[in-house]
Amino acid sequence: MAELSITWSQGGTVRVEEGSKVCDFLRERSPTEMDRIVAVRRNGELIDLSREIDCDAEIEPITVDSPEGREILRHSTAHVMAQAVLDLYPGTKVAIGPAIEDGFYYDFDSESTFGPEELQAIENRMKEIIAMDYPFERREMPREEAIALFQQRGESYKVELIRDLPEDVSTVSIYSQGGYVDLCRGPHLPRTGMIKAFKLLNVAGAYWRGDERNKMLQRIYGTAFPSEKELNDYLSMIEEAKRRDHRRLGRELDLFQLNDEAGPGLVIFHPKGMLLRYIIEEWERKEHLKRGYQMVMGPQILKEELWKRSGHYDHYRENMYFTEVEGQVYGIKPMNCLSHMLIYKSRIRSYRDLPLRFFELGTVHRHEKTGVLHGLLRVRQFTQDDAHILCTPEQLNDEILGVADFVAYAMKIFGFDYEVELSTRPENSIGSDEDWERAEAALEAALKTMGIPYEVNEGDGAFYGPKIDFKIKDALKRKWQCATIQCDFTLPERFDLTYIGPDGTRHRPVMLHRVILGAIERFMGVLIEHYAGAFPVWLSPVQAQVMTVTERQVPYAERVFLQLQEAGVRAERAFSNDKLGYKIREAQLQKVPYMLVVGDREVAEGKVSPRRRDGQNLGAMRVEEFIALVKGDCENFR
Repeated sequence: MAELSITWSQGGTVRVEEGSKVCDFLRERSPTEMDRIVAVRRNGELIDLSREIDCDAEIEPITVDSPEGREILRHSTAHVMAQAVLDLYPGTKVAIGPAIEDGFYYDFDSESTFGPEELQAIENRMKEIIAMDYPFERREMPREEAIALFQQRGESYKVELIRDLPEDVSTVSIYSQGGYVDLCRGPHLPRTGMIKAFKLLNVAGAYWRGDERNKMLQRIYGTAFPSEKELNDYLSMIEEAKRRDHRRLGRELDLFQLNDEAGPGLVIFHPKGMLLRYIIEEWERKEHLKRGYQMVMGPQILKEELWKRSGHYDHYRENMYFTEVEGQVYGIKPMNCLSHMLIYKSRIRSYRDLPLRFFELGTVHRHEKTGVLHGLLRVRQFTQDDAHILCTPEQLNDEILGVADFVAYAMKIFGFDYEVELSTRPENSIGSDEDWERAEAALEAALKTMGIPYEVNEGDGAFYGPKIDFKIKDALKRKWQCATIQCDFTLPERFDLTYIGPDGTRHRPVMLHRVILGAIERFMGVLIEHYAGAFPVWLSPVQAQVMTVTERQVPYAERVFLQLQEAGVRAERAFSNDKLGYKIREAQLQKVPYMLVVGDREVAEGKVSPRRRDGQNLGAMRVEEFIALVKGDCENFR
């Protein structure tokens, strides 16, 4: 029998018989690791341990606690879940079931309705399947034979998936365990018994293939981890995330509402929520002015021809709304860049004028499908802290560095760590290869100058240029996309933007699209969850609540309230006849940073007794001292 050359990632090259199993090769070299190895990477491709060695190869083991190993674990658990569902609910049809970040899901077409009781029954059946330690068995099958197999089993969704494969695909891979058969690329765990810790989480509706014209299916979400400890830590994090859910806190703290009468994805801000938004926006205006930005504003609608010239009509139209006025079609803006380019074009520019930094807190509208809308985090109308910087190619590096420095400062102020990604050219793009290469090189050079570690996110740039994305991490270590810098050589070309250079001739500027916080609504949602509604003093819509012990103190407490208001401290009155303990509890539930207790002694001494929301009593002090304390809190934090 022929021998093949295998280069082992942990050192050395060996000869093995052609046709020997990968698992046998591993068992000889890493016998103590076999309980942790779930697959191998062969010449860059992930394959099952049961596969035969049929070519010279470099082989690297994949352990269950690696990112790839966790994905394999979760996808294998999804298959076990599908088997359990079919065992318990005959006649159910199986759709798709991938691994996702932190878990997995599977979509089912079933006459049964899956609720908490059904999920528990499915979990119990999954445990039985896992205990049987069935092997995951892979086999390749001719395309038409696979179609016949799934037709026979009544799995119409699998038949459709196979038929929609490219015509040149002649074979497909099938996986089975314990009588369950599924269409899948794999790889999978060697056997079901390697699943140690899993949990089914919830059920949601999902249209087949994400198309609202198709049938609504039931999507069961779950998660799996290599150990019970990791699973329990994750479940605890989920419970903490529920406690911090900005939609719940938005109601409880009276910040905003989302009302079906108004329409999905449209936010109605209440006074406290609007005040929080105002504080954030005012901070932004001041910080932009300090950095040489000029404030501008464009209209909400622009002629359709402009959107065609920019490329939005061809590449972004499905996300836009359109309206007609006197026979003229207008696009409701999903972005602010077009108006800013028209401002630039309004007169001849010299190289001495550059860079120009146009800043707009611009409200935009995007057509998001109802299924992806989520509180403040995904809405149809939102406001971006949008700016467009037009500069010479020589100024580009410094401008990118300036934006990155602004982002770093902002994240420190609001209390976030962040990670950085460089996103490159997508398939759906405009502009020349040369322009894209120049833009990507400029962003990469700036990142290297700053010494910031970054990941490359292939193909996820904007359609007009590559971008640097800053992903902030909240108190639960979840990542959120907020700040971005996009480098664009293409739109200045399409809109014929020029400046007069030192040589007296016309040159083409470069444009940077950038946001610092991103969508204000989205940032507010992340901020609410990050602080669990207990904002730092400088951000709190209400910084202090003045509360009386009895009705006798109301005249003095009113003077205290007005004094605070005059000094710029955001205060509320709590002068009702309720008991003091009740008032304190209510203020704590509202996450008010300070409660100012006013009793007979405070009236007699001309003081107040501040109490922090964590229960700490600060002792009696004069109102002026308290005002200085609040202002100090605000200055020290910022």
